[in-house]
Formats: sequence, structure tokens, C-alpha cells
Amino acid sequence: MRWNIMVLASCLAMAGCVGGTSMAERQDEDVQSSLQYDSVPCDQLIAQRNALAEQNNLPTAAKTTFSNPAMGFGPFTPDMRSKARRDADQAAGQIDAMNRSIERRDCGKPAKKNKFELPGSKPS
Repeated sequence: MRWNIMVLASCLAMAGCVGGTSMAERQDEDVQSSLQYDSVPCDQLIAQRNALAEQNNLPTAAKTTFSNPAMGFGPFTPDMRSKARRDADQAAGQIDAMNRSIERRDCGKPAKKNKFELPGSKPS
């Protein structure tokens, strides 16, 4: 019985020390809302996205990725990624959020016609 209590206490202490630095928590932080970019004009947003992708050697279609830790141990798996890898993953999250804002607002596409015209008729 004492052995079980000691093991349980050490597991709880270890879990308390890991708080905030686990792989799962840090990867969740990389996911960002695209709504924060909706107030940025389309041309500026595309330029920001392209610069961020180039700076981090990522494609402009980068998406957030997640590792697959052993089942049930995600919150307890320490984040062993290098600083460069963590920065690139964070940039990928930003690029993904920018892309969702660009797609939702139809940035870079020609403006839609507001005037109804019949096919074959000449524009006035």
C-alpha cells in the first residue's frame, strides 16, 4: 500500500512540474484564430504571409502539425523540439490563420460583378 501511495505521489509531483511545457500544450498554442487578420487589408496580409513563410523557410500553404504521443501521455510528454522547430511551428500556425482569412474574404480574386447581364448581350 505504501508503495502505491509513493508512486502516485511521485506521478502527481512530476505532472505538476510539467505544467505549461508539455508537447500537447505548446502545439495547441500554435493554432491561431483567423479573425485577428480580418481587419488587415488583403494586399498587406498577403505580403505579411509571404514574408513570414520566406523568413521561416515554409510554404505559403503551411498548416499547423501535431505529433502523436503515446495514448494518454500527451499532457505529460515534455516538449523536446528545438527552438528553431518551435518557431517554425508557430509561424506555420500564423500562416494557416492568415490563409483562412484570405480565403474567407476572397483576397486576390477579381471583384464580382454587381450588375446582371444576359449572356451574349453587349455591356453598356
